[in-house]
Amino acid sequence: MATLEIEELAQSLQPGQAVAGLDLGTKTIGLAMSDLGRRFASPRTVIKRTKFTKDAEVLLAFAAKEKVAAFVIGLPINMDGSSGPRVQATRAFVRAMAEKTDIPFVYWDERLSTVAATRALLEMDVSRAKRAERIDSAAASFILQGALDRLSGLASTL
Repeated sequence: MATLEIEELAQSLQPGQAVAGLDLGTKTIGLAMSDLGRRFASPRTVIKRTKFTKDAEVLLAFAAKEKVAAFVIGLPINMDGSSGPRVQATRAFVRAMAEKTDIPFVYWDERLSTVAATRALLEMDVSRAKRAERIDSAAASFILQGALDRLSGLASTL
């Protein structure tokens, strides 16, 4: 099971299952986790990317440790709604991960997530150096929170 729509994920998740958020970059992968009630997203670590095999190992070790039921991965759609090379790279990453795990992935529009994360870190008066370290996991948290909010809305209609 490679990818699901958010509506399919809402139907397949069991109570108490956590969801992880991913902000896939060319140099790093930002990670975030939901609480077991899937109400709040919290930034976690940032994986420094090397080769896909190593990245996948680290990501799957994180998933096993955190008991991840699904991944929500940011899809970097252009502001005009078109797909560029980063969208293709993200989809290729998910296809490759599907060969290594049964954990489903959900694509989530990540437009402006990094901008929102940067603003939040600035409002918290985080230094420039610390922002650079935390921006990817903060963006993953914004991506995941958007999906969690949608899941919450879907749960009320099921």
